[in-house]
Amino acid sequence: MKTLAVLAAALSFSPFLIAQNTAPQATGEAKALHAFFEKEWDYEMEQSPTRASSLGDRRWNDRWGDNSPDAIRQREEHTRDALLRFGKIARAKLSPVDQLNYDLFKKNLEEDIAGFKFRRYLLPINQRGGIQTADELGERLRFQTVKDYEDWVARLRSFPVAVDQTIALMREGAKARVMWPKIVLERVPNQIDKQIVENPDESPFFKPFKKFQTDIAPAEQTRLQQAARDAITAGVIPSFRKLKDYFAEYLVAAYPEVGVWQMPAGGEFYDYLARRFTTTDLTAQQIHEKGLSEVARIRAEMETIMKKVGFQGTLPEFFTKLRTDPQFFYKTPEELLEAYRAMSKEIDPNLVKVFKTLPRTPYGVIPIPDKIAPDTTTAYYSQPAADGSRAGHYYVNLYKPETRPKWEMMALSLHEAVPGHHLQIALAQELGEIPKFRRFGGYTAFSEGWGLYAESLGEEMGLYEDPYSKFGQLTYEMWRAVRLVVDTGMHFMKWDRQRAINFFLENAAKSENDIVNEIDRYISMPAQALAYKIGELKIKELRERSKREIGEGFDLREFHDAVLLSGAVPLDVLERNVNGWIATKKGGATKSSAR
Repeated sequence: MKTLAVLAAALSFSPFLIAQNTAPQATGEAKALHAFFEKEWDYEMEQSPTRASSLGDRRWNDRWGDNSPDAIRQREEHTRDALLRFGKIARAKLSPVDQLNYDLFKKNLEEDIAGFKFRRYLLPINQRGGIQTADELGERLRFQTVKDYEDWVARLRSFPVAVDQTIALMREGAKARVMWPKIVLERVPNQIDKQIVENPDESPFFKPFKKFQTDIAPAEQTRLQQAARDAITAGVIPSFRKLKDYFAEYLVAAYPEVGVWQMPAGGEFYDYLARRFTTTDLTAQQIHEKGLSEVARIRAEMETIMKKVGFQGTLPEFFTKLRTDPQFFYKTPEELLEAYRAMSKEIDPNLVKVFKTLPRTPYGVIPIPDKIAPDTTTAYYSQPAADGSRAGHYYVNLYKPETRPKWEMMALSLHEAVPGHHLQIALAQELGEIPKFRRFGGYTAFSEGWGLYAESLGEEMGLYEDPYSKFGQLTYEMWRAVRLVVDTGMHFMKWDRQRAINFFLENAAKSENDIVNEIDRYISMPAQALAYKIGELKIKELRERSKREIGEGFDLREFHDAVLLSGAVPLDVLERNVNGWIATKKGGATKSSAR
């Protein structure tokens, strides 16, 4: 099959040429292909208006998605029909670049269809998000014009329908036994409670109306504020009360054990998720064994660091010191946030040591919202708006700073911001005419594999001079290796939750609070966490192969361009791309030596 790697081999290699040659070709078949992409993208945005809003597409800013049974059925029918229509485009008449676009889009459709049988829409809420955190959308929107505010008021007025649809899906899920375990769902009522306020001005949904652009007249501001108060009082708060009442009933029906093996066709469901998230055909057993092997390797490296800092004791005892010694923690959330921001400023100027191409889009470091901070992970990244109206954001958890060690902060920042997610995602968004489904989509094994790989670049960037920070990097690598073991353990091998927690505690110095939140994340996001280590191992394998085959001509900065400047791709496509770059570099070296 022809891919970008074939194109690369035919050119005097430049990753910039790959990016620039993704523009639609002037052939009838190529025009049909890209017209199809555009039409399907618009359909997806219309069907997912909150995602459209997050990307800066304001056309459907006045609505939530329709999750009625008829709408869900129609979307599934549309996808099946789209695959049939897509098959009428003659792949053989396309350029190598468009053949890859064709293959990726077709594969996405096929995998969507394969997943319909598992009815994932019956799982609309977990401890990490759902309708109970819908107000967070407001943080990602622009409020510049009267219409922006009126659109948000329209969303507030239609919120009761969205809640009713969510409850209907949960009822059907309980009946079909497609539910998350009780242990994670027990975290949700507290999140709902934070939405039930006496004064509408205190509602998180009212936050956009607390500050207006100066060119919006005071009378308009007053009108919009009152409209928001009325919508929150009449619809939003009563809807959350209704959700809270039903949720008590829903919890009773939830699974007492953990693992998707309990659901109908749970084993098949997990295999499907593992394939989709890792973009490989690795079995759960193979992934489990790979995890055990990585855990053993990283433990040996940890013991070396432990001896280097002069600690006298066992590795578990060293973990205890790292989790509890006050020297490793900030005392206040404010100090912790300031330290994260300072660390990002330390990282940024060192990027040029290992990268030729950097994104233009900036990023900021901001706190995770208080209402979800106790129930979520240490940090996460939110990508920039497609239209450039919003920077990328590195969200950091300031809840209980006494559980957030200093030694983990460098590796975490390298992963979530730069050179990790922000660098990779912002570059992908800046690739020009690459189809939107690729520019704004992605593959978890690629993006999260890159994020984990980026942590290791702190070595080349001179950022791990402190051995404790280096131990933090190993802790984070161990964290992702442990995931391979505990995720497959719970969902495939029927481990209980405590066994997974204990395995994590025995092999990583992360705090118990973080570990418990992580394990609960894997419970309600089965197989997603497998992608990190699987992707990182592939990138490192390709880097070592490149160094070995290219020899003295190997340039790490060029390797990073070869990996990143085609956007996110499945791991098999990434391998072909890098192999094409290797072949071109070796060919260039041969010609040079023959002169």
